Amino acid sequence: MKIAIVKLSALGDIIHAMVVLQFIKKYNQQIEIDWIVDEAYIDLFINQPDVNKVHSVKLKKAKQLKSIFLLLKELTKVQKFGPYDLVIDMQGLIKSAVVSHLINSRLTLGFHKSSIRESVASIFYNNTFKYGYDENVIDRNVELITYALGLDSNRIEIKHKSPFLHSSQIFVNTNLSKIKKNIILIPGASHKSKRYPLLNFAALVTLIDANFIIIWGDSKEKIMAEKIKAQVPDVNVSEKLSIDSLISLVSQVDLVIGPDTGPTHISWALNVPSITLFGPTPGYRNTYVTKINRILESNSKVNPSKINKNDFSIKDINIQSILRVANELLHLK
Repeated sequence: MKIAIVKLSALGDIIHAMVVLQFIKKYNQQIEIDWIVDEAYIDLFINQPDVNKVHSVKLKKAKQLKSIFLLLKELTKVQKFGPYDLVIDMQGLIKSAVVSHLINSRLTLGFHKSSIRESVASIFYNNTFKYGYDENVIDRNVELITYALGLDSNRIEIKHKSPFLHSSQIFVNTNLSKIKKNIILIPGASHKSKRYPLLNFAALVTLIDANFIIIWGDSKEKIMAEKIKAQVPDVNVSEKLSIDSLISLVSQVDLVIGPDTGPTHISWALNVPSITLFGPTPGYRNTYVTKINRILESNSKVNPSKINKNDFSIKDINIQSILRVANELLHLK
């Protein structure tokens, strides 16, 4: 059987979907899996043993350039993918549903219209699967695949998953310490309300005897990193990292602390200890809590279907609470 999985973006969402690969292969080694992803995230599939072929599309670039020509070119390219016995749209957006529909396949499966934000997407599928939109995203992904392929996976297996991201080589970062515990701090996120206050991060750094590395993704996030360093000169600001280098760096540290954003979720994928901070987004839905992957949430009432970008309650997460969990995960107590 040959299948294609469509999960185009974004970084954290793709990571939360990729966990299904090991369960597919565990229960049926004969299934051949291809993956369709936006070009910006193709590095997530470096050395990925469970994927036969990765097809990349430039939909994000077409949107950035506002290029109808590039969009049509990419959609035409999609029609040449396949043939497949089954295409599974794990994203549930109109763009991913259209891509899934255009792929050469006998059947197309996606979430039911009541289980996705962009309900119109469901009209592009031959078959749909109903599972609450407000349920945990990782559970949703595994349940969709279980339904599609008749697997027997369960939540216990998710908690005991194998690391599933790989890099092309060990990234040598001169900021890593051989003496102290290494902690990555992530100040950036997709919108302001998801970001933890920089002064709070700076205060936290002074309370933990560890080597801190601050990572950033764009010029605005670099400025944030440098503002923390201005408060605490001993921290290290990383160079700009590719996804490949980021995966390698995260695999080498002892703890990752950051908001609900893709780089933080890489730590979960690699079974590296992490603390994810949640304000306007739902912690119970957007990650998986384990003994080493913990969450701290504000007291905000969150609607998973409509994120309130004016909810800055993440600032209310107590520094001492982060310190307590960090000490526990680092075994400093």
